[in-house]
Amino acid sequence: MLITIDKRGSINLPASVRKELGLENGCYLDLSIEAGGSVLLRPMTVYPTVRLNDDGLNKLSVARSSGTGEMPDWLAGEMRDAATDSK
Repeated sequence: MLITIDKRGSINLPASVRKELGLENGCYLDLSIEAGGSVLLRPMTVYPTVRLNDDGLNKLSVARSSGTGEMPDWLAGEMRDAATDSK
């Protein structure tokens, strides 16, 4: 399939390719350059990240143990995996 690069350096993926891959507006693609100069695009899912300092982790621990309230599944998953980020 032949496509062109526009003056801004953008490319358009044909509708048939987007449909086959299930790509919609706002989807992310990971671009890598393979040996020999091939360009590889892979669909990616990006999840929000929550970062807390030690004080925030302590507050989170208290909130977890209270057992009250509900939150989105993605946030609950982030909370289960929360740790101090020393960077």
